[in-house]
Amino acid sequence: MGDGALPAASAWRRRPGYLDTATYGLPPTATIELGHRVLEEWADGSADWRDWNDAADHARRSFAALVGVEADTVAAGSAASAFFGAVAACLPDDAEVVVPDCDFTSVLYPFLVQAARGVNVRAVPLEALADAVSPSTTVVAWSAVQSVDGRIADVEAILDATGRVGAMTVVDATQALPWLPLPLERLDATICAAYKWMCCPRGTAFLVASPAMLQLCVPHAAGWFAAPDVYGAFYGPPLRLATTARRLDASPAWHAWMGAVTTLEVLRGIGVEAMHAHDVALADELREGLDLPPTGSAIVSIVGAEPGLEQSLAAAGIKGATRADGCRLSFHVYNDREDVAAVRAALGGRVRATGS
Repeated sequence: MGDGALPAASAWRRRPGYLDTATYGLPPTATIELGHRVLEEWADGSADWRDWNDAADHARRSFAALVGVEADTVAAGSAASAFFGAVAACLPDDAEVVVPDCDFTSVLYPFLVQAARGVNVRAVPLEALADAVSPSTTVVAWSAVQSVDGRIADVEAILDATGRVGAMTVVDATQALPWLPLPLERLDATICAAYKWMCCPRGTAFLVASPAMLQLCVPHAAGWFAAPDVYGAFYGPPLRLATTARRLDASPAWHAWMGAVTTLEVLRGIGVEAMHAHDVALADELREGLDLPPTGSAIVSIVGAEPGLEQSLAAAGIKGATRADGCRLSFHVYNDREDVAAVRAALGGRVRATGS
């Protein structure tokens, strides 16, 4: 079977045992080198700030090409929660939102805070999400891949259910893109913080909006970067907003977006299909070693061991993260079968995994 290394992994510095992409992704070497140059240009004042500013648009186009959508449907922001907040704030007062009861709080809180004006949020088990959709449902919001344990939601079942009643779909793809193919063209809002599996600097996030979602969302936080011509909208009325998803843009954190451009170009060179095959194969190989069935997820959550498993694995050179009652390990483009073998050796048959 070979060493399980993706040829493109040479774009990254080798970091044996790093299995914590679900917390933050590692930047390609080219992004690190660019960061050094950008900081030097900032320090000596030699940079043209417009080059930094235009990076958000370059990244938008690269992201769109990577995940297979039109760039005009993509908004560039700073955090996934801000995009969720933009959607939640525009729901009618009598809206019903159905969510998984296990989901990440940045998905849940923006809707839960709307309860004060009458929005009803129903939390149900992830596996029951599609069945919970009713004629009164306005929005179903969920993570495509659960942060806590890597479980993958049944997107087809949810889309079938929402389609029958005309409910909208809002998906957090932060733990999914770019390794998990998703039917983005059928979702109303797909939101992705780019500092995890996209391996971009923190402070970069994307929203892919359907025409219906773009019509619904009022750009309450609009600034100069939401204008159709950002360099012609510095001062004064009237209101000038882009007709595309960039009307929901946040003013970019320049240096973070410079790094995003370089990273996204590297990921485009790999492609979603190759990342999906590579990441899932490694995760499922670890599951096989734990006598568990494959799940199709790049995240493995190990449970049933003594407390402090994260620290025990760290002593063996393996970096994961404790989430709920499990130790979460995540496999990405820079991992290989040596990482799988290292985990199995460190575990010594003491634990089992979940996430199925």
